[in-house]
Amino acid sequence: MLMSMTMKPATVMRAQCTRTTTTTRVAAVTRAAGVSAVRRVATGAIALDGGAAGMFDDIDASGMNRKALAFPHKEDFPSRSAVLGSIPEDCFKKDTVKSLAYAAISTAMTVGCGLLAAAFIPLQAAWWPAWLAYAAVNGTIATGCWVIAHECGHNAFSDNRFIQDAVGYALHSVLLVPYFSWQRSHAVHHSRTNHLTEGETHVPYVKGEIKGDLNLKAKETLGEGPFAILQLVTHLVFGWPAYLLTGATGGSARGVTNHFLPNINTGALELFPGSWKKKVYYSDIGVFAFVGVLAAWVMNCGWAPFLALYLGPYTFVNVWLVLYTWLQHTDVDVQHLAADEWSYIKGAFLTIDRPYGPVFDFLHHRIGSTHVAHHVECAIPHYKAVKATEALKTTYPDYYLYDPTPIWPALLRVATKCVAVAKRGEGKGAMWVFVDKNEPATA
Repeated sequence: MLMSMTMKPATVMRAQCTRTTTTTRVAAVTRAAGVSAVRRVATGAIALDGGAAGMFDDIDASGMNRKALAFPHKEDFPSRSAVLGSIPEDCFKKDTVKSLAYAAISTAMTVGCGLLAAAFIPLQAAWWPAWLAYAAVNGTIATGCWVIAHECGHNAFSDNRFIQDAVGYALHSVLLVPYFSWQRSHAVHHSRTNHLTEGETHVPYVKGEIKGDLNLKAKETLGEGPFAILQLVTHLVFGWPAYLLTGATGGSARGVTNHFLPNINTGALELFPGSWKKKVYYSDIGVFAFVGVLAAWVMNCGWAPFLALYLGPYTFVNVWLVLYTWLQHTDVDVQHLAADEWSYIKGAFLTIDRPYGPVFDFLHHRIGSTHVAHHVECAIPHYKAVKATEALKTTYPDYYLYDPTPIWPALLRVATKCVAVAKRGEGKGAMWVFVDKNEPATA
């Protein structure tokens, strides 16, 4: 969704990355937490001790064990150039042939699965369980095509801009995603990760504001189980089209937006400024052209083939997309930041890697298990992301976030507990943390 808004690796002077001493790190965390006692655990992560631990006792812990709550103020974070300098130079090099091969593999698997279903599953109501299974399987496979198009939008596919945009435009249009529109909005998401007002997608509601209080009241009224189900359905099933059409879950700074009509923008900041408006209309051409193809298919073959072969898998692609983005930036002990506390690199390190396993990592090009590196520098190709991740884990173990919780329990925890955020602390120790009850905020 974005033409990379980051510095190009080949042209940027990278500072030699030097590790901050233990003493400096401890002092930084002490200032951020507003307490005097910290300790370093065996894994190299900073953990709060004594009074600091008590400060966050009321906050639920994920598998990260409140590690993100110990992050220092942005002034005590390493610079962006230092972090980029810790990543091997080779990680920034794109291989067009390799990228095209991955695109071909994902596309061939998706089309092949569809052809097999058309050949062997009868288009009869009695076979709906088989068609549901097909939708889940091929939607999961087709998500790989979505990830490749996403890589094109990030300028991580090829140094040949024509090839890159042609592949991204084609794949996203077939998945009804406006390529350039999303390229821009996703660039904003990367440039404002975990920013409380200017973030783009999965920006949390704030306690004390209308949406935050309504969400807290809904949980109180419905109860934990029904509320979690409501969250899962609204996010996973309706979340993606709602975002494209209204900017749902985007930050308040841009208000209501639309990825097809760029002049719809009720906030103070424009999502599609200047020449981006023209690019939005270019994106519309691809999407509406494919809608025409689908309409012709329905007119000639009826609704059944379209619903079974296309709409089912398409729905599961959207489910995967929202699941990934939701879990990459949200958990009970991951903070969000107002403008005074936020910086690009601190927001990038508030991204979470998770264990999706070898099958999903293969099908989805490791989009969920190497996402921290992707937010540090989005132009790193996915086939170099493991190497970049290992470099970040080694150099910045205090800041790299990985939650070992299996995906389904993690998703249930987020849907149940991440209801709204409330401010915690003042000055350099200020952060916004999740609450799930309408109780007075802890100072």
